[in-house]
Amino acid sequence: MTSFDMNNQVLHSEINHLELLNRGKVRDIYVLGNDHLLIVATDRISAFDVILNQPIPGKGGVLNRISNFWFDRISHLLPNHLSDMDLSEAVPDSGTRDKLGDRAIIVKKLSPLPIEAIVRGYLIGSGWKDYQATGSVCGIALPEKLRQADQLPEAIFTPSTKAEAGEHDQNISYDECTRLLGDSLAEKVRNLSLQIYTEAAVYARERGIIIADTKFEFGVDNAGVLHLIDEVLTPDSSRFWPVSHYEPGRSPPSYDKQFVRDYLETLDWNKQPPAPDLPENIVQQTADKYREAELSLTGR
Repeated sequence: MTSFDMNNQVLHSEINHLELLNRGKVRDIYVLGNDHLLIVATDRISAFDVILNQPIPGKGGVLNRISNFWFDRISHLLPNHLSDMDLSEAVPDSGTRDKLGDRAIIVKKLSPLPIEAIVRGYLIGSGWKDYQATGSVCGIALPEKLRQADQLPEAIFTPSTKAEAGEHDQNISYDECTRLLGDSLAEKVRNLSLQIYTEAAVYARERGIIIADTKFEFGVDNAGVLHLIDEVLTPDSSRFWPVSHYEPGRSPPSYDKQFVRDYLETLDWNKQPPAPDLPENIVQQTADKYREAELSLTGR
């Protein structure tokens, strides 16, 4: 795998002529007139809801390129938040644009739904812990004697709340989801989430990647039309496993930031700020894993 330029990194974006609306775990969001936002996917990485000190060089560009690939591929299912506005209209300074690279996108200003749409196709992570304790995942009963990392009989929809920065998302029942969204919209979000995941999982597996689980976010425009927003099917929003190393009964190696989590689990750290520093070799290997996922999925 080709090494990233370790100087090619953006920990915090600076676009001085635009109003900064929010800095999230990864994305910086700027106001762009009344109808648009400029979103910068920085190279920040978080683990256990703590933003780490070192950026992962090139990561933000990888996230955007993978998301844009999927937005295009599933555009027959629903619209997404991407705008046709050229970045040069929002950021006239060429030096700033060069620094941002592929990390910046312009999107339509939409009203985000107050849930995260989680789809699980395999029994892993918090779902595995839930199953061991209750025989179900988020209240959805599953067959007995499933192993860690087993593929589920069918993908399941397990929504969660959206937590404020520094807080943890909370799983909610489908009934609670319908209370928040209404019956019709909740059903549409569930069905679309399962459809997107199922189509993507088939495509990815043919290219050597298992999508174990993922999260989607949705928003609506002024006419109430549902759009896919944020990122989609990236190593940050999904758990990617190499097919070649998949073996039910144990947690497979991954292309996503689980690699960083696994390293941090070896440390004496209470998972509260301040975060420990990442060694350069962990930063480099993580950057390589993100790039490898992009190459496998998009061929680019």
